[in-house]
Amino acid sequence: MRRVSVIKSLYIWMIAVPVGLLGLTLIGSQPLSLSRIWHVTNSLDRLIWLDIRLPRVLFAWAVGGGLALAGAVYQVVLRNDLASPYTLGIASGGALGAVIAIKSGLVLNVVFFSTTALFSIAGSLTAIGLIMFIARYWQQAPVYSMILLGVALSFFFSAVNMLLHYLADFTETFKMMRWVMGALDVAGWSYPLTATALTLTGALFFLRRYRHFNVLVTGEELAKSKGVDVTRLQKQALTVGAVMTGFFVAMAGPVGFVGLLTPHIIRMIFGGNHRYVFGGSVLFGGLFLAVCDTLARTIIAPAELPVGVVTAFIGGPFFVYLLIRRSRPR
Repeated sequence: MRRVSVIKSLYIWMIAVPVGLLGLTLIGSQPLSLSRIWHVTNSLDRLIWLDIRLPRVLFAWAVGGGLALAGAVYQVVLRNDLASPYTLGIASGGALGAVIAIKSGLVLNVVFFSTTALFSIAGSLTAIGLIMFIARYWQQAPVYSMILLGVALSFFFSAVNMLLHYLADFTETFKMMRWVMGALDVAGWSYPLTATALTLTGALFFLRRYRHFNVLVTGEELAKSKGVDVTRLQKQALTVGAVMTGFFVAMAGPVGFVGLLTPHIIRMIFGGNHRYVFGGSVLFGGLFLAVCDTLARTIIAPAELPVGVVTAFIGGPFFVYLLIRRSRPR
């Protein structure tokens, strides 16, 4: 019965999320009419909806879903409730790479990628590479120590980031600060389609291996006894998650707390089966960030708040709740 109810809930979410996203496209400083969107070909409402609102909401969903998926993967691989691209320093590494690209003036497009994205991916991979390298030669350390390594790296990357801000001129500083706070305002369909393809590819990659993650969560020794190549699975998961995070950080800035908050909510709704955790994280994480972005662009309309401010206001208290919950005796 439990499995049937979970499947029904997931089906409901699969219907509710697209409907919710479409509803968000109608919200903004400029009210839109559904009849003018569908029936008047050259109307202003259709232009705003098709070229501005719909790409932005899709982009927010893809970025939020991808970051939530990465957070869900890191939490099971490290078996730690506080693991996420942010707490592991991966987002900070990606942010540093992107800031270096901005500071050096290497903001160019190379085929389907920008140099900012490439630098951001390099920064994210550097962060996860350093964590894996240190953990490899510190084999007696418990798994949760990787979180502490990530936090230390995050502080280091943030210090270098601040140094680059200090050395930058006014124009560079403005670009860096605006980007670091997170922004989902896009023009056209290039970023939304790229982000959506990346999120769906990542979801397919991890969903095909969900049984391995279900076994891994019980412990490495038991997973090995059941034929799971734990070391390979961990490396693949950490690397793919870092690449995804690097891309999203380059495109949208270091949007925090989505990868930390969403997987916990999904586990409360669907349970611990990672077939549903991964799929639900993509659906709900995307919807969560799309809602936050809608709030960011409407609270003080016609001006906009950085979406990272909204997610931090929501995610900060939730992070404190997780810390208090972990500290309680069980």
